[in-house]
Amino acid sequence: MTQLHAAGASARHRLLAPWRRLPLVDRWMLGELIAPLIFGVAAFTAVSLSVGSVFELVRRVAESGLPLDVALQILVLELPSFLVLSFPMATLMASLLTYSKLSGNSELTALRSIGVPTWRMVVPAVALSLVMTLLTFAFNEAIVPRTLSQADATLNRAIGRAVAGEEKDDVLFSKFGRVEMPDGDSEKGLTHIFYARRFKQGVMEDVTLLDLSRSANRLLLRANQARWSDREAQWEFLDGQIIGVGGGSVESITTARFDRYLYPLGNQPIRVAKLPHDANEMTIGQARTAERLLRESGDAQAARKLRVRIQEKFSFPAVCLVFGLMGSSLGGRPHSRRSRSQGFGLTVLLIFGYYLVAFSFSSLGVKGTLQPVLSAWLPVLIGLGTALILLRQASR
Repeated sequence: MTQLHAAGASARHRLLAPWRRLPLVDRWMLGELIAPLIFGVAAFTAVSLSVGSVFELVRRVAESGLPLDVALQILVLELPSFLVLSFPMATLMASLLTYSKLSGNSELTALRSIGVPTWRMVVPAVALSLVMTLLTFAFNEAIVPRTLSQADATLNRAIGRAVAGEEKDDVLFSKFGRVEMPDGDSEKGLTHIFYARRFKQGVMEDVTLLDLSRSANRLLLRANQARWSDREAQWEFLDGQIIGVGGGSVESITTARFDRYLYPLGNQPIRVAKLPHDANEMTIGQARTAERLLRESGDAQAARKLRVRIQEKFSFPAVCLVFGLMGSSLGGRPHSRRSRSQGFGLTVLLIFGYYLVAFSFSSLGVKGTLQPVLSAWLPVLIGLGTALILLRQASR
């Protein structure tokens, strides 16, 4: 028994060794930050979850007959997406309240009196903000896309729709390449337009394919069904009709019906059909693949929007750093003392102001006024600049 106690004590000592190597002032401030951080995560998650999910699920339970256990399962699956939203807000609230309390109790004044500069006092808040930044990125990349997809699939199964990702209406794909001209030359342009009224269980239904790759001989292919054949590496059209329109001095039209027709178009249409509807349900790798497919299909606006969302997947976690530095700089001002309610109110105002700016820049990026990188990162840079100005003012 004594050996077990000794082994346990040794293990605890090894775990706590990195913590004990930190300077005492850092351990003290981090200890002060943890409790309001946990409170902020809980409070903001509860509010956003209620507004964003609970009310809608209650309505579906009451009006659509959604089983209560399924509603609870969906709620649990959607929880990580709301936790991610609460991390930056909780970081701001924790740093603002903690440093306001320490300043109001003259504890920061005591540190200044022994020569500790203000920038050194905010180091623990910045370190905690960096941890929250990494945690937010990890959640956004590894957990949220999977749980949101599972939540959509669970809801769709419960209300009688097809599983998310296995059914989609109005699948449209445009392909660009070299168009053969009547004189034998070629130029870059639109070569194919593929449209299916519905994609279900790997099969395209009510399909129309327009082949524009040869300007002198254009084809229109209509079929009841089409499916991608991995063995043939071609599309297999079933039960349809093909119409050829020949150019020249005398226009000719040929028509033929078929039971089965193979056409070499590539598997991009089925990959487009399987794309998630929401960028939040994609990892960065999936979003980049989707952006490339949309760009190849000629949908420039959708591709540009997705490029903005990809950049925002990197810039959004950095908001934790902005808010942590901003909150500690505001709270660290001499004789700054705020109650929890005042801190919560100021936190809401700062959050509203920042996200108003961020959404404005995001819209400019989607419209093409700004480059995607600038639209996603300019709000972060503006926020960091503002936080550094506040830190400089607090140091005076």
